[in-house]
Amino acid sequence: MLGSMSQRLTLSRAAHLLGISRVALQKRIREGELPSFDGMVTVDELQRGWPELNLEESGSFEKTREIREDAFARRLRERVLPTQEALAQRLFAQGQELAELQRTLTRYHTLFELIQVRLAASPPPAAEDIGRLLDEGMAQALGAPAPEHDMAALDAMLRVMSAHVTVRPSGREFFVEGSETLLKAALRAGLSPNYGCGNGVCGLCKARVVEGDVRTVSPSDYRFTEAEKAQDHVLMCACTALSSDLVLEVLEAGAPEDIPEQRIVAKVRSIEVLSDDVMRLHLQTPRSNRLRFLAGQRVTLGVSADVAGGSDLHGELPVASCPCDDRNLIFHVSRAHSRPASADFSRYVFDGKAKPGDEVSVWGPWGRFVLEEGSPRPLVFIAIDTGFAPINSLLEHAMAVDAAETITLYWASSRPGGQYLPKQCRAWEEALDEFSYQALAVDELPAALAAHSALPGCDVYLAGAAEQVEQLATALLAAGVPPQQLHVESL
Repeated sequence: MLGSMSQRLTLSRAAHLLGISRVALQKRIREGELPSFDGMVTVDELQRGWPELNLEESGSFEKTREIREDAFARRLRERVLPTQEALAQRLFAQGQELAELQRTLTRYHTLFELIQVRLAASPPPAAEDIGRLLDEGMAQALGAPAPEHDMAALDAMLRVMSAHVTVRPSGREFFVEGSETLLKAALRAGLSPNYGCGNGVCGLCKARVVEGDVRTVSPSDYRFTEAEKAQDHVLMCACTALSSDLVLEVLEAGAPEDIPEQRIVAKVRSIEVLSDDVMRLHLQTPRSNRLRFLAGQRVTLGVSADVAGGSDLHGELPVASCPCDDRNLIFHVSRAHSRPASADFSRYVFDGKAKPGDEVSVWGPWGRFVLEEGSPRPLVFIAIDTGFAPINSLLEHAMAVDAAETITLYWASSRPGGQYLPKQCRAWEEALDEFSYQALAVDELPAALAAHSALPGCDVYLAGAAEQVEQLATALLAAGVPPQQLHVESL
């Protein structure tokens, strides 16, 4: 009974507290290293499982230190700290929880005293031992000093600073930092809620508040019906979390067909040389008209004759960035492109005609090269040359949502040094225990995959030039990878 009094946390809260991924925590549970109860873990078990953790050096304490040092800076007030109203409500809720905990402890104490009296009045043979056990247990529960680094105290602080949101019916979770909107926080966490304009006009990001409270932080022109008001509907793009725990009913996109076709005029933000054969094109959409897409999808880019200095140009390219930043779109433009129309667009970029500020039309998104949501299998990504572009988008999304316990990336190049973002891949490998990376020549790839004995039990994502990926896909199927677990994108 005493053990049940230790504070319990959801896995998302515990991972947030420790600064690790949720899948890493789940792996510990499956391997029997961390006990769990109904999908929750106790603070005591976390303290035992991570005795080496220096909470004062964790990201959470670092954030708190920064807040204390620069508490009056405008940027900090607006982007890091919750509003005064949110802080007050969350602190009040914690005060109620502490008061209830004190009442619960008092009731336990009274209960044990009553048991002791009854045992003393009519003691069985082991009454003295039982009484001594009760005395020691209550002394430990009520009089033990707090540990030097109390995880419960840190969690209490985090509950004030970061609101926890649970989404229904999917059961997915995310955290709202400071006063950011629910939509921004959900996208940052890799969720795919329904939305449109992102500035309170279209109403597509409607969500129903099931539990908790929200606060409007930006104006909106959308008008709710009386029925929607009665059912506590809000706009995710205009509201932030007020209470520390919030439950929302949200319509999410689960498949490419859930994403509507869009037409947006973006502007060239920058052009960067990644290698002799690859350029990084950064487009930025208007604040009021962002691109909604799933990781791994592609779009059609168009440049008018006036901008291109000749005829209209079009090119179909995969988005290389994560949907969590729907306004900044990144593309890896290859000098050698097999499709004639896309080759014309590539020349526009490589010949120096593309300039910052140029308007580029964006149509889409297209394609079904997306993560299989909810799959428990390990992820294997195979990129050949600029096939890394859609793979990069999938990788960033998979990391954001803790999609798998292990993620393996094979990046094969048809020419020496063709892996044009090697530092990024090595940084992922150094920072993430569950991520591994191999840079290979194309002719080394079959042997490397043959050595991966667990491949048939993985979800495999393969992207590259059509002739190369088609041959490799055939070999993977022959090696036992089930067709439903093999996803191929031909560029």
